Amino acid sequence: MSTVFDCRDDSQILAGMRHARQAIARGELVVLPTDTVYGIAADAFSPAAVQRLLDAKGRGRDMPPPVLVAGQDMLAALVETVPAPVQRLVDAFWPGGLTIVLPAQPSLTWDLGETKGTVAVRMPDRRIALELLAETGPLAVSSANLSGRDAAIIASDAEAMLGDSVAVYLEEGYSETGVPSTIVDATSLVATADGDTPAVRILRAGAVTREQLAEVLGDLLEPEEQPGEVGERPVDESPVDEE
Repeated sequence: MSTVFDCRDDSQILAGMRHARQAIARGELVVLPTDTVYGIAADAFSPAAVQRLLDAKGRGRDMPPPVLVAGQDMLAALVETVPAPVQRLVDAFWPGGLTIVLPAQPSLTWDLGETKGTVAVRMPDRRIALELLAETGPLAVSSANLSGRDAAIIASDAEAMLGDSVAVYLEEGYSETGVPSTIVDATSLVATADGDTPAVRILRAGAVTREQLAEVLGDLLEPEEQPGEVGERPVDESPVDEE
């Protein structure tokens, strides 16, 4: 049976965080607030927990969840390399609403789904999320909703959709904006085929605008999206979905 903790209440927050850590350690799911929408979290290094997350949402392995991190050290441990333009993006927009897709560190033993060797990483700008990440390590986090439904912007909405598939709900009131993170694909900055020009491509518009990205990236930002390209990393289907 699920347990709900109202983290706006000082008498509940410590117990809520403790139960959330314990649930993650057991391979169970936790719903937590982020600066975009509420997320459903699992241990990124537990294939069974990640599959439990996908099952709870009613989605397949072809839509792998992003990974939330507590800081740049975690990012460096998860990806093959951090190119200089990506570092500029991190410096400008983290913590915040920008998810960056990069080639994953080949030595990692995890299974997030059909990622095509990539990982989508974000550092959220919400105290509870960052404190939990600092204690658990990287978490696979998808928006807290059933696939095809709007993402929850308050924990009670997530509970109504996900029910007892989640062990712990951390309530902290409504999300600040309810706007999902912007997702950019920076994989070509690491590995580009001969003759191709490296470019950062926007996979999904969201909290960080194209204009803001252009100020940091300049000509490295691809001018127009090219949907449906072969090898494109899947992006979540709901307009207000996903970390």
